[in-house]
Amino acid sequence: MHYAIPAWELPSVPVAGSDRHFPVRRIFCVGRNYAEHAKEMGGDAAKEPPFFFMKSADAIVPVVPPGVGRVAYPLATSNFHHEIELVVAIGGSGVKVTPEAAQSLVFGYAVGLDMTRRDLQSDMREKKRPWDIGKSFAQAAPIAPIHPVTATGALSRGAIELDVNGAPRQRGDLSDMIWDVPHMIAFLSQMYRLEPGDLIFTGTPSGVGAVNAGDRLDGRVAGLTPLSIEIVAPAA
Repeated sequence: MHYAIPAWELPSVPVAGSDRHFPVRRIFCVGRNYAEHAKEMGGDAAKEPPFFFMKSADAIVPVVPPGVGRVAYPLATSNFHHEIELVVAIGGSGVKVTPEAAQSLVFGYAVGLDMTRRDLQSDMREKKRPWDIGKSFAQAAPIAPIHPVTATGALSRGAIELDVNGAPRQRGDLSDMIWDVPHMIAFLSQMYRLEPGDLIFTGTPSGVGAVNAGDRLDGRVAGLTPLSIEIVAPAA
């Protein structure tokens, strides 16, 4: 095939314990999926169905320990926030699946960060405009290697944590999710045909906050490879 312009490299995430990579098709993110985070953002998600937004696939920043990812402080913001999340990698195709069948679409799990230009997101929300400018930008989705579900089993509980410069910032448990992974997949599949290569960022516990150049973030989900990044100054 002859492209009109040079083709870019396909975004991908390493698969833990192998030399394989998981190609990324789309990134779906669920909003306010932990009650305490919903409260800190001024909502009451326990009374609402899940809602989703998207990030571009090239927002991915793969990080393989012992390496530390480098994420540049982004353009156009003065309030850059972290959100630690369990990421679900989809390995099968499905539409209008039931919660009972949803788990069969899961390839595996990873630790991810939904990095957010909070001031831009808040401004868009107040104007009733899409959140894209606050959520989808370069390096907005750091992610650790994906662990196949065949090795982990279905994840429904376990600690999810984030430290900033060694100090605890976010603490929760996967069992605190308002919508668990099977119900999340089932709901999303009513609106999209899910395809291999899709990633779902499943929401964040309370404790989100701002970070600055020079800060180090260390995120963990029980049983998965941890994720570490450093915020660096933007390129001149």
